[in-house]
Amino acid sequence: MLARSAVRALSANSRTFSSSAARQTKVAVLGAGGGIGQPLSLLLKTDPLVTSLSLYDIRGAPGVAADVSHVDAHSEVNGYPADKLDEALDGVQVVVIPAGVPRKPGMTRDDLFNTNASIVRDLAAAIGRVAPTAHILVISNPVNSTVPIVASTLQKAGVYNPARLFGVTTLDVVRAARFTAGIAGVKPADTPITVVGGHSGATIVPLLSQNAHGKAITGDVYKALVHRIQFGGDEVVKAKDGAGSATLSMAYAGAKFTNSLLRGLNGEKGVITPTFVESPLYKDQGIDFFSSNVELGVNGVEKIYPLGPLSAEEEKLMEACLPELKKNIEKGKAFVESS
Repeated sequence: MLARSAVRALSANSRTFSSSAARQTKVAVLGAGGGIGQPLSLLLKTDPLVTSLSLYDIRGAPGVAADVSHVDAHSEVNGYPADKLDEALDGVQVVVIPAGVPRKPGMTRDDLFNTNASIVRDLAAAIGRVAPTAHILVISNPVNSTVPIVASTLQKAGVYNPARLFGVTTLDVVRAARFTAGIAGVKPADTPITVVGGHSGATIVPLLSQNAHGKAITGDVYKALVHRIQFGGDEVVKAKDGAGSATLSMAYAGAKFTNSLLRGLNGEKGVITPTFVESPLYKDQGIDFFSSNVELGVNGVEKIYPLGPLSAEEEKLMEACLPELKKNIEKGKAFVESS
């Protein structure tokens, strides 16, 4: 009953799952057996724009696939064990990657780097070999580094297309809308907040001044709100007391962004959302990847929007964001160059 209610709520949220003029779309989830992968697979099963769902993990994916396949949505579901990665990727148009180890109390996203970097690199190499034209959605943390890892790996293989690679920062956007709405006493639909920069700590910059309700929040309340948006993941890690990280909300955010991309690929116009992509906005400062509002379309990335007017507080947040983000990106690139 609860699961059914949750799916209804997700479907109703701002037309999250739009299904007009659907085309045949095969989506793969790499890391489908994990804490994010399982609920993400369930939510994608309910998305009418997904016609085939390919679930892969080093353990547990066939069981997740068997379970999810019983949901009464029209898409087909197949599960693949550790030695069947190439089969899982065969013919896919979209690949979502939540694979990797989760955060634990006291860990930062950078603490995850050594383990998750090699996992993401190896998955990217397989995608480049088997599904070189697929759109790749990276959830695995630290996103500021794993997206450059995927890009560099695909460049090595000669198949990199920047219009088809996305870091999923949607959870920051979801948190910003929800937390701002809670302070303002309105619905989250009334507080869409553009979140730019990266996807960890100080690199997360919510542009509250560009929303009427957000602009009205000032002083200590503003500072606390920004901190909560930037470090909301820590809140969940602490509350779960060693039992995991923000898996359910991340699965929701991942499904939401996947649906946005599918709508754009399907020809829907005006699909605009923040995502971490190769971007010209700060390339003159040596920052090749950046999250800002991006229009999604039939080619993937159709248009990258500038940030627009920033408040004095947001200018300060950007000053803290950029050097940290640059270090994170360079760390990802260096990992591939040295491996």
